[in-house]
Amino acid sequence: MRKIFYLALLLLYTGISSTSANSPAGIAEAKADSLPVPKGIKDLKFYVQRDPNANTVVYELNRNAKGLLNEAEPIRIYWIRYADGGERKELNYIQRKFAYGLNTKKLGKDNYELKFVSYGKLPLYLRKAKDGKYHVYTTINKQEAILNRVFVRIEGGTFWVPNVLYVELSGYDAATGKAVTGRFKP
Repeated sequence: MRKIFYLALLLLYTGISSTSANSPAGIAEAKADSLPVPKGIKDLKFYVQRDPNANTVVYELNRNAKGLLNEAEPIRIYWIRYADGGERKELNYIQRKFAYGLNTKKLGKDNYELKFVSYGKLPLYLRKAKDGKYHVYTTINKQEAILNRVFVRIEGGTFWVPNVLYVELSGYDAATGKAVTGRFKP
């Protein structure tokens, strides 16, 4: 529960510095369906967006100099600061250790379990599929899905205790390829 508090706090804190001056209290509410989609990222696995702005955390396959998967750290995580002109920026220590970082466990050849440091109840699995590409899998609406996006809706609360209304997962059904979306309250 404490980590959820830290996640909510960091979700709010990391967006405040780059918000719209035209909105109440200087915070621009991000509309989930109007946020930018990261483009031109060859090995994008999924991304995280949240209120109060469009800044996005990217989870990209991490390859070594030979182009092979970096087994020690298979996912590279960084910001695209859309509110700052699209600048790419590394996560700071607190963001990596308490909010957006991943705990990674190798399960076998080309198979890893990933869990957010802030919310260990949502298992993600990085696996090489039949198409020869790595995908991140999770369960959405009781179906195995390839994860594409995570959106965290924050409404109200205070700077120290923001109110996380829900987390929305979007992706594609692993069997049919149909788009799937599901929500849960952490």
